[in-house]
Amino acid sequence: MFDILMYLFENFVHSDVELLIDQDELTEELVRAGFHKSDIYKAISWLEKLVALQESDVSACFHATSNHSIRVYATSEVEKMDVQCRGFLLFLEQAGILTPKTREMVIERVMELDSHHLILEDIKWVVLMVLFNVPDNENEYAHMEDLLFELPDSRIH
Repeated sequence: MFDILMYLFENFVHSDVELLIDQDELTEELVRAGFHKSDIYKAISWLEKLVALQESDVSACFHATSNHSIRVYATSEVEKMDVQCRGFLLFLEQAGILTPKTREMVIERVMELDSHHLILEDIKWVVLMVLFNVPDNENEYAHMEDLLFELPDSRIH
């Protein structure tokens, strides 16, 4: 499923292709690309839930936290994201790329992936997808894109 998400993100987000495609048409294109229909449906559902998170009143879903609070991870979250992944999320929050709300959106989306254990590269992609879908995060998205592709002139200070 994660491969499909990355494929969609790479092939549709950074292209001039119309993003409002018919779901059946998209499914057929992904089947032609070699993906299985069951995984395609899971990936589409994952994206729909991401959009629903962005469109919902995020403050109603996630409790507001102060800038001085520390996120304590549940056992299931620790099992899916190792210390490097959790440390990276903390780094992103301290660098101003993630807010407590967008961090929670990332964690919620990570927990919905069908992988049992994610690596740092996977977390970076999920963060990028979340930031792309949340309005007014263009600068944060650009910073995250620099980190993902490890550009030498990263704008994080």
